[in-house]
Amino acid sequence: MCLHTPKYPSADSADREAAHVVAGHPEQGWSLLCNGVPLFEDTGELLPDGRTVAPHRPVLALV
Repeated sequence: MCLHTPKYPSADSADREAAHVVAGHPEQGWSLLCNGVPLFEDTGELLPDGRTVAPHRPVLALV
């Protein structure tokens, strides 16, 4: 799906969130990345093969 040079990470890559946003809908809480992954504002994802990735916000350590 992505025609950018250099290539962005594929939907199967661990760093798939680094792909370019091709359609942003902040009013609805999601963006579509150029690798075909919808990224939701809660950091959940829907992969092109139908699998889901649960929200994964970083946890801050209290020192």
